[in-house]
Amino acid sequence: MAELLGAGERSISFEFFPPKDEAGAEQLWKAINDLEPYAPTFVSVTYGAGGSTRDKTVEITGRIARETSLTPMAHLTCVGHTVEELQKILDSYVEAGVHHLMALRGDPPDGPQAPWTPTEGGLTYASELVELARSRGDFRIGVAAFPEGHVLADSLDADADVLAAKHQAGAEFAVTQMFFRASDYVDLVQRLRERGCDMPVLPGIMPILTLAAIERQGELIGTAVPAEVVERLSQYDDRARIREEGIAIAAELCQELLDAGAPGLHFYTLNRSRATLEIFERLSLGPA
Repeated sequence: MAELLGAGERSISFEFFPPKDEAGAEQLWKAINDLEPYAPTFVSVTYGAGGSTRDKTVEITGRIARETSLTPMAHLTCVGHTVEELQKILDSYVEAGVHHLMALRGDPPDGPQAPWTPTEGGLTYASELVELARSRGDFRIGVAAFPEGHVLADSLDADADVLAAKHQAGAEFAVTQMFFRASDYVDLVQRLRERGCDMPVLPGIMPILTLAAIERQGELIGTAVPAEVVERLSQYDDRARIREEGIAIAAELCQELLDAGAPGLHFYTLNRSRATLEIFERLSLGPA
């Protein structure tokens, strides 16, 4: 990431999650194959709460490293793990040929808004996981950022302090959770720069396919769906028209972010390629 952006190029990246069954696996690999021609900077694979998908995450990232031209980035969280267990997981990534890591504190089992209780013998902060990863292997490390502030943060300034601390611990870049206003992203970056932190921040984009789904996700992670977005989607009864308008809204947000100086775009694909490719078409982004 540092080299790419230092050369003046933009980053495009995709996020996937471990599938639950064989049909889901086929869908995942179809999406990977569809998006590979776009030469993303990296593709990330999520990690279930409490390590629930640990083995699948290691398996998928390893397969991506072996069988595709893509650079896989594995997620890892502090939730439910001792330091010794985290060390073993980091070692398993190295053995699988995975050297890019998304280091996260992670959400409690009861959800992002539940009180945080560290695992006995484990870690409390994402910055500690960054430090551990740097001591365990030659990892290139990304972390999470929150344009509207983490749901449990005392203030936006306190949230920016945490993000700057992750960078100081050794993180090279950040990826935001989903959001809908470019101004929230711009303000986050400004807060970070005011702290003397020049870490690149990639905006995370979630294609809007249904209003109900995006509202549920927003409530879960503490992200507001702006009234103007709700109004634009609520004028349609037809599911296809709602989806079309949602894709248009996402594409408009992407363009605003790029115009505002964002170093790239990170897409939450939900293991499907169609919506992301439709956004690319609206942005005139073709295969590499």
